[in-house]
This record gives sequence, C-alpha cells and structure tokens, in this order.
Amino acid sequence: MYTLKKSLGQHFLRDENISRKIVSALRESAFTRLLEVGPGAGALTKYLLELEGVDFKAVELDDEKIRYLQETWPVLRGKILHASILDLEKPFEGKFTVIGNFPYNISSQILFKMLDWKEDLEVMIGMFQKEVAQRVAAKEGNKVYGVISVLIQAFFDVEYLFEVNEQSFNPPPKVKSAVIRLVPKPAASFRDERKFFLLVKTAFNQRRKTLRNAVKPFFNAEALQDPIFNKRAEQLSIEDFAQLTWKMN
Repeated sequence: MYTLKKSLGQHFLRDENISRKIVSALRESAFTRLLEVGPGAGALTKYLLELEGVDFKAVELDDEKIRYLQETWPVLRGKILHASILDLEKPFEGKFTVIGNFPYNISSQILFKMLDWKEDLEVMIGMFQKEVAQRVAAKEGNKVYGVISVLIQAFFDVEYLFEVNEQSFNPPPKVKSAVIRLVPKPAASFRDERKFFLLVKTAFNQRRKTLRNAVKPFFNAEALQDPIFNKRAEQLSIEDFAQLTWKMN
C-alpha cells in the first residue's frame, strides 16, 4: 500500500468515471508519445497503459509511489522518471502529449513549464484547482483574467472541459477541480517574446492602475498618447498586448 503526503499536495483521484472521462478526452487527439505527470496511485495510469502504439513515460517525485506503481504494473519499470516535473528536461525527442492530475500547490509553475515546452507540446490535458483552470481559460474583461490567461492563450487554445467534485478524490480537497485542454496555435504577433512577457507581467502587477501608469517606463511620450493606455490590464486582449510590443522602447 502507500501513504498520502500533504507536503506533495497529494489528492488521489478515485472516481473511475472521471478517470475514463479524462482518458476519453485525451483520445480525441492523435499522439505517439505521452508523458503523465504525477501518476500517484495510478488512477489514470492503468487506463493510459491500455493505449496501443504509444511511447509512455511518467514523472513522479515520490519514491514510495514509484515502488507501488512498479509493483502493481511491472510494465512501468524503466518508464517512470524519478523527478519533479519542474526540474525535468524535455522527456522525448520530437512532439509529445502531456496528461496529469496536477499537484495544486505547483499548478501555475507547471503551466509555465508547458510554455517552456510549447515548441514540442502537441496537447496537454490536465486537472487543476477550479480557480486556476478558470483563470487559464478567462477572456479579457473577466475579473480572473490575468498573467497566466494571457501568456497561455498567446500560444494555446484553451478548452474548459468539465468540473470535478471534491468527493472524487482521496482525501477530498477543500476546493473543486476542473479539467482543461491546451492545444498549440500560431503565436500572437508580438515583436519579441521577452518583451511580451515583461509587458504582460508588469501590466498585471499593478492591475488597478491604468496601463499608462503601470507600464510607463517601456514607452516614449508619443506612444503613451494612444487611448489604449487609458485602459487597465484586464481590459486588453492578447492581441492588444502583442501589438503594444511593437511600440515598446
């Protein structure tokens, strides 16, 4: 058997219907290489191992869970990477897909990891805290629209697939969960990725201020006369931010 570790944010999925629903969403896309993040007790893994013609790997930090998984499914020997997803090098050569019931305590960092891998990521299907999933999928004008919304949506189409009740987990978390899908799309037409990230993060860092006051150091006086600078960060679309990078100093 195994123990649950609060320090690793472990809430293991126990609802078989939800597991099958996630894997069903995964199968809507074609892929040959698959990375599962945080397999834990194998709620998804056992279904993923049934997929034919797939080069499967999993990344798991908890050595106790690795032992449990390998004893329960001996086919997993040699397929589990003992590491944190945040420290992991790209797991495959070429394109790959990612799936996971992600640890909620590092969910934003995992999303930034997906940005690091965006050139090779085919699809990501992940379970997140509902609040995080809503932020990732939010559009401009929504009160939860923020840095993670803009940066993810600049490179991916985001689908908010379905929500998951607390009782579907052991132990039940104190929050609801939701599953989202990221599918790569042509990047927003910004001048420079570094400038784009800097502009977005700075604008939302002072989201109560108008854009003119929040990002003033990045633009000359003439550029700042544009009426768009009267708006606040949450009122700008991804394309608005991208277009502003062309006017930055």
